[in-house]
Amino acid sequence: MKNRGLTVLLVGILLFSVAASGCIGGETTSTPQYEGKIALVYDVGGRGDLSFNDMAYLGASKAAKDFNLELKEVQSNSESDYLPNLRSLAQKGDYDLIIAVGFMMEDAVKQVAEEFPDQKFAIVDGYIPDKPNVVSILFKENEGSALIGALAGLIAANDGKDKVGAVLGVEIPPLYKFEGGYMFGVAWAEDYYKQKTGKDVDIKVLYTYTGAFNDPAKGKTAAQAQLGQGAWVIYQIAGATGLGVFDAVYEYLQSQGKDMGPPFAVGVDSAQDWIKPGVIIASMMKRVDVGVYKAVESVVKGTWKGGVMELGLKEDGVGVSSIDDVKEMFNSLPEDAKEQKLKELGLNSEDELFAKLEETRNQVPDWIWQAVSELEEKIKSGEIKVPMATTKDQIEAIRNAETWQEMEELAKEWESS
Repeated sequence: MKNRGLTVLLVGILLFSVAASGCIGGETTSTPQYEGKIALVYDVGGRGDLSFNDMAYLGASKAAKDFNLELKEVQSNSESDYLPNLRSLAQKGDYDLIIAVGFMMEDAVKQVAEEFPDQKFAIVDGYIPDKPNVVSILFKENEGSALIGALAGLIAANDGKDKVGAVLGVEIPPLYKFEGGYMFGVAWAEDYYKQKTGKDVDIKVLYTYTGAFNDPAKGKTAAQAQLGQGAWVIYQIAGATGLGVFDAVYEYLQSQGKDMGPPFAVGVDSAQDWIKPGVIIASMMKRVDVGVYKAVESVVKGTWKGGVMELGLKEDGVGVSSIDDVKEMFNSLPEDAKEQKLKELGLNSEDELFAKLEETRNQVPDWIWQAVSELEEKIKSGEIKVPMATTKDQIEAIRNAETWQEMEELAKEWESS
């Protein structure tokens, strides 16, 4: 695969940032006295996706460093590995917390949690609300994705375009939350644009489930098809598969003699803007690192409580990346890693990188960014409710709704049922 070298480089850079990163919690002023072990069990996508799994690693490794813990990492090569991986760790009795990364491990965690009631577990994206030894780390991806939908919809409308896209991984409930929120945001953008300009717009959302989280070639093919249909912004919601989306948009721009969008791609989970400056307008940050860190912290500090931990806009669990988010990551890298990344990008200095990031954002008028911020505040205050689809029927209802107000009614209906 042509971009394998790039992927390896980016993974290395991301992991270099762990030790110096201060993005979670406060700085540790003294060496913690607490000693113990935690374990992280990855889904089949595994490390190297530069988003979901890598963010889980960042949170766990930061917690391990802060609280003087040993971190054990276990990779699942197939779904049949979930149960034996979790059971093997639990049988040892050595781990203060075993963290399962991904919705697909929900059934395995339920079973092993019953077999080992004294072992504490956490699962990212799984919903196990009724076991005292399991905490379910959930995110309101629908809220963060609504902001991305608003951004994408307004960019398209302002440029006279009528399509935006989403390239997704496996069709599972957590991804329905992303898709539904994105569609809500696009519908909100149509309404906002009409109120601002007096012009009617009808923006279609193209969506493709690739069936994979670790296949950049599939992501690239899906994005190329959407670009061919006129998608003006494409939101990648597919882990490592989404790296192919960035390649597709980059190559499309190159074919047009451009090194900067639009069209644009949108990153997911981490602040991915730095991967391809000029191509990625922003990212929907799903702070898996924050959720994992908080779960470990609760064990260390004796505040552990099984149940559900849900993080949305108000809790800084999701949100649109800022230039400062990208700068924070880049500035935490060792000097040699910075130089390697800049060389790969064809840039001579950090200032050039940050200037290109700023220039990318400046392709979008200020009033659009302000509109996205306005929507964010209304969601935080509860004035606007974004529907959270978690079933096939619910996502179909959102797909069939004509306006964001209809979608909001669905949200209220589901909340009261």
